[in-house]
Amino acid sequence: MTNKLKGIAASDGVAIAKAYLLVQPDLSFSKSAISDVAKETDRLQNAIDKSNAELQQIRDSAAQSLGEEEAQVFDAHMMILSDPEFTGAVKQKVTDEKVNAESALDEVSTTFIGMFEAMTDNPYMQERAADVRDVTKRIMAHLLGVELPNPALIHEEVVIVAHDLTPSDTAQLNKKYVKAFVTDIGGRTAHSAIMARTLEIPAIVGAGSVTTDIQADDEVIVDGNNGDIVVKPSAEEVTKYRNLAKEYADQKAEWQKLKNASTETANGVHFELAANIGTPKDLDGVLDNGAEAIGLYRTEFLYMDSPELPTEDDQFEAYKAVLEGMKGKPVVVRTMDIGGDKHLPYLPLPEEMNPFLGYRAIRISLDRQDIFRTQLRALLRASAFGNLRIMFPMIATLQEFRQAKGILEEEKAKLVAADTKVGEIQVGIMIEIPAAAVLADQFAKEVDFFSIGTNDLIQYTMAADRGNEHVSYLYQPYNPSILRLIKHIIDSAHKEGKWAGMCGEAAGDPIMVPILVGLGLDEFSMSATSILKVRSLMKRLSTEDMAKLTDAALNVSLSNDDNIKLVKDNVK
Repeated sequence: MTNKLKGIAASDGVAIAKAYLLVQPDLSFSKSAISDVAKETDRLQNAIDKSNAELQQIRDSAAQSLGEEEAQVFDAHMMILSDPEFTGAVKQKVTDEKVNAESALDEVSTTFIGMFEAMTDNPYMQERAADVRDVTKRIMAHLLGVELPNPALIHEEVVIVAHDLTPSDTAQLNKKYVKAFVTDIGGRTAHSAIMARTLEIPAIVGAGSVTTDIQADDEVIVDGNNGDIVVKPSAEEVTKYRNLAKEYADQKAEWQKLKNASTETANGVHFELAANIGTPKDLDGVLDNGAEAIGLYRTEFLYMDSPELPTEDDQFEAYKAVLEGMKGKPVVVRTMDIGGDKHLPYLPLPEEMNPFLGYRAIRISLDRQDIFRTQLRALLRASAFGNLRIMFPMIATLQEFRQAKGILEEEKAKLVAADTKVGEIQVGIMIEIPAAAVLADQFAKEVDFFSIGTNDLIQYTMAADRGNEHVSYLYQPYNPSILRLIKHIIDSAHKEGKWAGMCGEAAGDPIMVPILVGLGLDEFSMSATSILKVRSLMKRLSTEDMAKLTDAALNVSLSNDDNIKLVKDNVK
């Protein structure tokens, strides 16, 4: 008997493979007295030795798949294992207090973590707290005889099954082996879903109970086109979905023929199709899919993939690589957007009731100007090697934009005074806060461009957390209220002779694209894997017809669903 589950389709494609449960095991234990100290110490040492061997294997795998620099985080973990101050303290506690190794390990690690976390003036040492946590968890798992999941050790084709995936989890997935993933929670605009589209692997999120309904090594079918999951499929179902996978592959091959084509509508109007990226490694996908620009370079992954704040030179090299790789095509770089669901172990942020509405993005940059200025200098230096556009995220007020641009101008003046070459740079903002959208006519007088971040603009306008599957029905990009905000932003830009783009997921949505064509959006930026599909769609659209459709969507329609039907009835 097969088991069919349903979730939110987050990344297209069909995959069939064994399930790999990326679920944290129960590491609870009871404190107990021991009589044989030597035996308990040997048990502890055995767990340490196993952890060390495991970390070495993970490190080798990470170096091969992610690069030597990425693998260095595991060197720090192995150093803790070999540190006599840490492991020696645990053994001493077992010996002196005659307690079990689990209890001794927990108490010593808690002390070390507290000590490191208290070093608020030293981000590097604060980061050691996260390392101690990871190492402690690994030793504890071996003491308790349970296995910790680790995607870096996967060496066969699998479907990842998890409660949720962090951006760093997703970034470590090796698409050679990871054929798809499914999660209990999340929405289509969650960062794990966006990363899945970048990796070109099928994904389904918000499926409710996959971590309990799917067992390790179960055969699983993931239909990322429709949000369907089939557990332990029949032979007929396997055949059916293999045929669907082939159909999708054939369709992709047709789209690939448009790689070098201009993005034009049926009546010859050109629009710019750009790609969203997270790292320079994504550049191959951008070029393979015929992007005309990079509309969003999410620089926070530079910070998230580093064990400490990336240096000015580290950032310069990353930005330069992308700018040179695009050979003069525009590259919009968003300054650091940390906060919300993106955290850095070496940059502790305050606990907040509403982190998405809190201390994040430009708010951190303006507060921590040391970090901000380092990034801006790296960007300014890199600007000499391509067509750079800098975008500030999470701007709510004109004062924030003026302050951020003022800091940029100060750093530019310093570099020019030092005879450092700086290129021509456009400076714009990401419009994702309704306050900025409403005041777009005033912002347009001062910025060079707008890029509309629909993922956050929709969740803030609808007061609905985009990662919460219980309110995912309120993620309504086609709601007339959202469309009217977007129209106001585009019209405001055009009135001042500026261009308006969109870098939220709606830019690649086949229902939204005809409406945006009708609204006159200049640049559409999306996951690289969506570009050829959208180019194919645009070739069938007339701007004149889409303007009429959009007028109905804005002024006649009353709901999101009405506009879905409107587009489906008029765009074939």
